Amino acid sequence: MRGRTVLRRQRGWIGLVVMLVALVIVAMLAKTALERYGLLGPGVAGRAAERSAISPAGSAPVDYTREPPAPTSALERARGVESMVRQQAEERAKRSEGEGP
Repeated sequence: MRGRTVLRRQRGWIGLVVMLVALVIVAMLAKTALERYGLLGPGVAGRAAERSAISPAGSAPVDYTREPPAPTSALERARGVESMVRQQAEERAKRSEGEGP
């Protein structure tokens, strides 16, 4: 009987600890998701890896045959989409002017 009484008293603390652990897990998952979507910069480990990838003598020669790298931040991607939409609207306007009487 005494064991059940102690368990009833501790039930609130156990629940709080479980909720805290769940909160930590959700926070870690949210951070990972934000990093993957580009809304949050890479962590400290990512920055250290970027620094170590650059040689002390200078950067590697630029290859102009490849496409430019994709924008990394969400704001840059949004600007790219905006410019693409404007360009398509201009092309559509030119085509409609040519089709007129």
